[in-house]
Amino acid sequence: QVQLVESGGGLVQAGGSLRLSCAASGRTFNNYYMGWFRQAPGKEREFVAAISWGGSRRSYADSVKGRFTISRDNAKNTVYLQMNSLKPEDTGVYYCGAAIEKVYNDPRSVDYWGKGTLVTVSS
Repeated sequence: QVQLVESGGGLVQAGGSLRLSCAASGRTFNNYYMGWFRQAPGKEREFVAAISWGGSRRSYADSVKGRFTISRDNAKNTVYLQMNSLKPEDTGVYYCGAAIEKVYNDPRSVDYWGKGTLVTVSS
């Protein structure tokens, strides 16, 4: 089992940037495919980005391509989400997820979740 703790959320103006972090503890971090999802009020949780075990493969939702970058540091047991050019529609709780196999653009592919960090983008 792996425990995940997100940090880095906050209030930012449209056009600004934030970097989210997700620290993992427990079993070997590089055994897990990692991803970020988000959930806006009244909406379902949606895929944002994912990164493979060694970091060579990355995938993004169309809505964030070119603006967000996912990365990981296996030596620090941490995955990051750099968010640039933020828009009000990026507002939501951002969740870090870990999967033994692969994180797809479906929350059901995730085996372990963090508790989330709130991102609010004002217009």
